[in-house]
Amino acid sequence: MKKTFSTAFFSLCLFCGMTALSPADVPVRHTSFKPGEIWTDNNGVHINAHGGGILYDKGTYYWYGEHKVEGDAGNRAQVGVHCYSSKDLYNWKDEGIALKVVEGDNSHPIAKGCILERPKVVYNKKTKKYVMWFHLELKGKGYGSAYAGVATATKPTGPFTFLRAGRVNPGKWPLNLDKKDQTTEFTKEMPDYVRIIRRDYPGGQMSRDMTIFVDDNGKAYHIYSSEGNITLHIAELTPDYTGHNGKYVRAFVNRYMEAPAICKHKGKYYMIASGCSGWAPNAARSAVADRIAGPWKELKNPCVGPKAGITFGGQSTYVLPVQGKPGKFIFMADIWRPKNAIDGRYLWLPMKWEGDQIKLEWKDEWTLEDL
Repeated sequence: MKKTFSTAFFSLCLFCGMTALSPADVPVRHTSFKPGEIWTDNNGVHINAHGGGILYDKGTYYWYGEHKVEGDAGNRAQVGVHCYSSKDLYNWKDEGIALKVVEGDNSHPIAKGCILERPKVVYNKKTKKYVMWFHLELKGKGYGSAYAGVATATKPTGPFTFLRAGRVNPGKWPLNLDKKDQTTEFTKEMPDYVRIIRRDYPGGQMSRDMTIFVDDNGKAYHIYSSEGNITLHIAELTPDYTGHNGKYVRAFVNRYMEAPAICKHKGKYYMIASGCSGWAPNAARSAVADRIAGPWKELKNPCVGPKAGITFGGQSTYVLPVQGKPGKFIFMADIWRPKNAIDGRYLWLPMKWEGDQIKLEWKDEWTLEDL
């Protein structure tokens, strides 16, 4: 499903790692969404916020995502987390780098060249701080670290200050883990979904693809792929949203689910996720629960239309509630281009429901009026 950059000539801005369009294309005022196409910001530059999430704050949307550069190097963090702002969701202003990687210190958790993915920002009303969580892999360690990182700021655009990173809930068992799986003699012959959680218990559980969800009561949850991506964990955060309080559950055990995106609709919790197939797209999954801790009921692939079996070429990253339109949501996904990371595209589609089943129908072009 390879696409081109449109008929406009383009050049690579080596300093910032962005794809700049020709002057004839600047400025462009967007009035619709065009999934998978180049989406330019107020400077006429392709938006650089991959694997991202949206914060709505005081009348403005803020989009945070991975800043990519050209080529394979773009799959590692060379710059940091980019931020954009919008009033209408179509047109985005470049607000710069909200969280910068650290240069000159390769031992720092967010050293330049680390893997920093899926940043999500939420606002804490009690502390009046903006809290960013992200999946972090230490520089030079591949995907072996499986850390969660956290940073805070006093403004939505940052700068965010890095606090810490590490495994999740060390020395804590999931609330729904069978007692016998905690206490029976440890053997290498145990099923992976028991052996790995037992192995990681002292130092903390693995955390990879992730999202953050704040419920109506103000409680925040970190939802992440764990146990070698075998199982999804749903972990409650501390009241200030900067740590874990030790309470967490396992969901979709042995189902290998990645890329969780969650929303609350008519009192129920809904999740869209993907299977594990590396950078290659696969069929989206969906699920519903009456409580965020579950039990979760897995539903069908929510996608319908061309290439529905590979999520239209993308992978879920966030579900966005649209302000002023109660019960209306946008499904956000990324079309990854690992050989040239900066050429990644955004795939936003309106979400609809048929009973409990989420329905995502392909549209070449759409507006908020289609929700």
